[in-house]
Amino acid sequence: MAMLSLRLIENDEPMTEAPRLRIAIATQDMKSLNAHFGSAKRFAVYDVTPATSHFVEAVSFDDVTEESGSHRTDGEDKIGPKVAAIAGCNLLFVLAIGGPAAAKVVGARIHPVKLPSPEPIEDILRKVQTMMSGNPPPWLRKAMGSTQTRSMSHLDEED
Repeated sequence: MAMLSLRLIENDEPMTEAPRLRIAIATQDMKSLNAHFGSAKRFAVYDVTPATSHFVEAVSFDDVTEESGSHRTDGEDKIGPKVAAIAGCNLLFVLAIGGPAAAKVVGARIHPVKLPSPEPIEDILRKVQTMMSGNPPPWLRKAMGSTQTRSMSHLDEED
């Protein structure tokens, strides 16, 4: 499977604001999350902090699976190269991902996030920033590497 990677290189210092997440988004057009893991022609990779998001790289694939749910059995590994291409990401946003692919993604320490329908990439970035800024759910805290415990102060409120 041939892969092409376009990486943005800047002279500025890398993002140092903490916390920071690197996220990959399965896309066909670089505008929206609109692909299943196996059929994604591209992954758009971003660094995201509570206040900023920064495009890092686009990874393209020339040989992808269909979204039929069935996979070819010709012996060629189509999952491994995709997982390797997003190595170092904390989160992966997809419309769908099969069990074997999800296992490899999780094994690479990447948390897969399935969304029910296509969404613009900007909306996903904003949602991640909002979750990072507030009281992140446990799965996001884990992806952020945070040891901070989630506030339960809302449980102490009296009616």
